[in-house]
Amino acid sequence: MAFTAETLAADDRFLAAILHCADQMLAIYRESPRIASIFAAQQRWLMAHAGFALHYGHPDYEKSGLYSGRFIDFAVKNDIASRNTAAAFMQEMLAYRFLRPAPGADKRTRYLEPTEIAEQHFTRWLVTHMMILDSLDGGKRADRIAAEPTAMMAAIQPRIAKAIIGSQAVRSPGPTFNLFNWANSGGLVMDYLISRLPEFPRTAERVAVGPLSLREIRDQFMISNTHLKRLLTQAATMESVGWTEPSRKGEFWLSRRFILEYWNYQAAKFAIVDAAAEAVLGPAVLDEPRARRVV
Repeated sequence: MAFTAETLAADDRFLAAILHCADQMLAIYRESPRIASIFAAQQRWLMAHAGFALHYGHPDYEKSGLYSGRFIDFAVKNDIASRNTAAAFMQEMLAYRFLRPAPGADKRTRYLEPTEIAEQHFTRWLVTHMMILDSLDGGKRADRIAAEPTAMMAAIQPRIAKAIIGSQAVRSPGPTFNLFNWANSGGLVMDYLISRLPEFPRTAERVAVGPLSLREIRDQFMISNTHLKRLLTQAATMESVGWTEPSRKGEFWLSRRFILEYWNYQAAKFAIVDAAAEAVLGPAVLDEPRARRVV
């Protein structure tokens, strides 16, 4: 039986999973800032999932196939982006060579397909999530996907995309999360802040993560000083982040509410990923009921 969001959110070991996931997203960014820019804000991340799902075969469509008109209509219908934003995203993916014209396509419709580099990075995203789930229950999801990455990605990813795009818990987990995740590069800044967590006592109203260097964040994520300060100021006004001393001195802290928004978002997302994996691969653990493993 697949993990539920509630089970994951209640499992104290899930903090290590969250931190590992944040570290992996940051590692992808450092290796390839351009590809990681797709994960840097929720709108772009949702559009990327939509594009892959249409290419592989979205459950709501009889035929698979990605082309500009279908993608734009899908993005608008599912309240992901405006027509202009969706069209600009497609052009950007072509310019970055993450998309290319599909060979032998119908001349009346310009079908597109992900390039090898795009598929490799999205497969890495999938395998990373499976490895984290495996660490919680001893399953072998990641090994099975790694053995047949192309086939497994095509079978599992559309299920994940459909569920994520339809999930309020993933798309809008809370005001502070939304503030960061809809801002340009804000998702990466949020991952960085969460990755600094030393621990998370659930009764603590604030958790200090040590001194914070705005210059380091600006340089690492290519975010302007004005944009970064505005983002942190808005979050501080919401009492979601702050410094222990005036004038941005001392240690930086994250509020319990902010951490729980991120925690619950990850729990909802990982539950979706696990459900999709179970639908394709079958139960991850057969020798012992999962509920006994996560208590």
